[in-house]
Amino acid sequence: MDVGTMLADLRAQALKDPDVFQHLMETRNDKEPLSAFCAYARSLGYELYEMDVLTAGEAMYAQMKRSVNGGGENSPMLDGEDDYYEQFFADLEREQKNMQK
Repeated sequence: MDVGTMLADLRAQALKDPDVFQHLMETRNDKEPLSAFCAYARSLGYELYEMDVLTAGEAMYAQMKRSVNGGGENSPMLDGEDDYYEQFFADLEREQKNMQK
């Protein structure tokens, strides 16, 4: 399972289970938030490690850049596309708020 799929599954689980949601949110207050996040994800059965999360965003962004007219360095930066960790929490918080409406 790739990182994007694991994060999507984890997000869905957090939206269904308030305890998972709360624990994931609490990892952000840890001294090493990404490490705490990945450790908790692994405790839930997702083989997710820090470098997986960091490189997945960079790899996806690089792939998008290469796919557009040869992918020159003049291509624009895509907001949020290179940071799966921050995007995970932004999406999770947005979806959780939408569910409360």
